[in-house]
Amino acid sequence: MATTESTPTPVATPSTTHMTFQEMRDIDIRSVDLDLLVDIKDVQINTSLPREERILNFIEQIKNPYCFKVGKVAVKVSFSDTDATIEDCLEHYLLSL
Repeated sequence: MATTESTPTPVATPSTTHMTFQEMRDIDIRSVDLDLLVDIKDVQINTSLPREERILNFIEQIKNPYCFKVGKVAVKVSFSDTDATIEDCLEHYLLSL
């Protein structure tokens, strides 16, 4: 019986296609292999698609919308559980200066 050597598969990474959104969100950015992250500069958005299709296409390309890279920098995105938009937050911040 012949044996074959195989390369070990990386432990769950942001590029793993079968992760749940919870698992993607819980990735520890300090332990992520930068080479396995998708560079957001390589993502192309087709603005002629309907909103839902653009979102799905973005997720298909970026693999993990919570953890990706920009050049050589790993980025982790998180969201607050609030109704305030980023515009609301920026306005509040600027008015407080």
